[in-house]
Amino acid sequence: MEVVILSGKEEAGALAADAIEALFRAKPDGVLGLATGSSPLPIYDELARRHQEQGLSFTRAQGFALDEYVGLVSGHPQSYREVLRREFTERVDIDPDRVHAPDGTATDIGQACAAYEAAIKAAGGVDVQILGIGTDGHIGFNEPVSSLASRTRIKTLTEQTRQDNARFFDAAEEVPHHVVTQGLGTIMEARHILLIATGAQKAGAVQALVEGPVSALCPASVLQLHPHVTVLIDSASAGQLKLTEYYRHTWANKPHWQGL
Repeated sequence: MEVVILSGKEEAGALAADAIEALFRAKPDGVLGLATGSSPLPIYDELARRHQEQGLSFTRAQGFALDEYVGLVSGHPQSYREVLRREFTERVDIDPDRVHAPDGTATDIGQACAAYEAAIKAAGGVDVQILGIGTDGHIGFNEPVSSLASRTRIKTLTEQTRQDNARFFDAAEEVPHHVVTQGLGTIMEARHILLIATGAQKAGAVQALVEGPVSALCPASVLQLHPHVTVLIDSASAGQLKLTEYYRHTWANKPHWQGL
């Protein structure tokens, strides 16, 4: 796990975009794992800028969303498919039919989850997965005590997560109780994972992710077992880490040819 402490969300977004651009320059038909929430927005802003100003193309790319609310009607402004459309896909040249999301409106949720797993496998797996992290350490919507080997499935949100997400809705009671999410086992199959977190409110979760034990109480801690994870954070979200000077030293002395 590589921990990079940066000046803020814009620098983190630019560095993540560097890795994603490198993927699509080398592999135009690469597969990108798409996250929602506030954390990934600087990445999408930077990718959109590079598309518009530098010609970065996504015409052959595929995208797979991490999760989706259960029960929101098609086109609901807080549906994650709709959020990704606004924040990323309509700002670049990716084919909307090649951007996939779990089906939170399916009559048979279990079957829809199995189909989503099969679609990821058929695409060749995710090359780069974007992640944020919740204040309780969840990634995707794998809440605390999620199985570390879990696959795409329905989950019940904690009240903390519902309160954290209430800012996106008109009222807290409108936040759904259930979601469909890629499992931790699914996420761990991505070839490169980029996790971005900023702000003091994420400091406890970042410390548990990076330096805590691997535990279902902090689902993100399973990433310690992945061979290629990049954690992009700012000074505020790094505030509870014990080895900040080591992380800064490692980044400052990293060979330029190594990349992320």
